[in-house]
Amino acid sequence: MAIVFFGTPLFAVPSLEALHESGEEIGAVVTRRDSPAGRTRKMTPPPVKELALRYGLEVLQPGRLDEAFTSRLEETVPAPEFLVVVAYGRILPRPVLSMPRIAPVNVHASLLPAWRGASPIARAIINGDRETGATTMIMDETMDTGPVLLQEKTGISDEDDTMSLSARLAAIGAGLLIKTLKGMRDGSITPRPQEGPASYAPPLRKEDGLVDWRRPASALFDFVRGMHPWPGAYFFLKGERIVIIKARAADGQGPPGIVEEAKDGFLVGTGKGLLSLSIVQPEGKKPMPAADFLHGRKVMKGDVLHGAA
Repeated sequence: MAIVFFGTPLFAVPSLEALHESGEEIGAVVTRRDSPAGRTRKMTPPPVKELALRYGLEVLQPGRLDEAFTSRLEETVPAPEFLVVVAYGRILPRPVLSMPRIAPVNVHASLLPAWRGASPIARAIINGDRETGATTMIMDETMDTGPVLLQEKTGISDEDDTMSLSARLAAIGAGLLIKTLKGMRDGSITPRPQEGPASYAPPLRKEDGLVDWRRPASALFDFVRGMHPWPGAYFFLKGERIVIIKARAADGQGPPGIVEEAKDGFLVGTGKGLLSLSIVQPEGKKPMPAADFLHGRKVMKGDVLHGAA
């Protein structure tokens, strides 16, 4: 029986690959519309669309999930066995959720009910969590509240940022998805209600990346990793926006936002401890060693790096 796959970003690609490689019949792929990207603002297809076209699959890119779309989907894939949703980017309405014969299944990048919402990976890192995972669940009309099917844990190391953890969770989620579909078909998986306190991961905005130097260096270390690659943890120096690519907490103390020189870059005072910046990215430039930035911009001890007030 056919599956309808909903997904958009790179995170969803391993799940679509896993379905295709396992021999599942994919009746249609629903993804977001092409959007402008890069400095040239060239219209670019979502990663899921690019893969679906390589597989020769039917691709739908609705502007709205309205009655017209629902009718078209019903005509394209009558009575699908499953809807599979992986980072599609929209809440599906009831008429769409009620289409599959068995269930609408979602792959979510957290151990639900932790980090319901659009940015679970970044929020887990920013929060200082040492563990996260992936969850398959049955979708309902509210955000990530449906019954859990399977979960798998993974640790969060100090070397992880949102990019690296996303890649690992995408692979874990793809494997869980194949196990979930098999278990739902043979009845070996029983849906269970989510248990424990819920936390929420609203979408990140560009302005969320502004560094608050009054926070402890340990928290800023997590913040920098969670904000990479987007929107980036950033500050202003003499009116120029600078993104922190790599940093670590260091011993010592100094006034928040005030620069001290170091061998591999520069140290910045925080609310508790120092933050050592090793790689930064000036606006419109490529990432560079912080030491090169320090000398190229003539940043000196005592200069103020402006962040959240």
